[in-house]
Amino acid sequence: REIQRTMLELLNQLDGFDARDDVKVIMATNKIESLDPALIRPGRIDRKIEFPPPDQKTRRHIFQIHTTKMNLSEDVNLEEFVMSKDELSGADIKAMCTEAGLLALRERRMKVSQAEFKKARDYVMYKKNTGAPEGLYL
Repeated sequence: REIQRTMLELLNQLDGFDARDDVKVIMATNKIESLDPALIRPGRIDRKIEFPPPDQKTRRHIFQIHTTKMNLSEDVNLEEFVMSKDELSGADIKAMCTEAGLLALRERRMKVSQAEFKKARDYVMYKKNTGAPEGLYL
């Protein structure tokens, strides 16, 4: 809600400016469906560029980027997550890899296991779908 209020205030302030060709404003969100339609009405925003969720090849590459410096145990099968039907964005994959690493560190392990990746995926998907969980991970 706070993000919506901030965005609305920004757009209201922009409405008060005179049109200038030398000033460009770029905005981004990964929650377009949660914005009030009045915020994104025609005339307020000239162009909308949508980036769809990455395909399997791109997800594989994103996982490779974010796991290259991680110590992975032999049981890790990232292909399971690449092939899954979850709508993972690049940011979700990065968050998943980071969370899996943190879970391993909390357990004082030097290698990240498949179990940590599964817990991390569940955490990221839960957070993405319902908001930040309270007390799920301590």
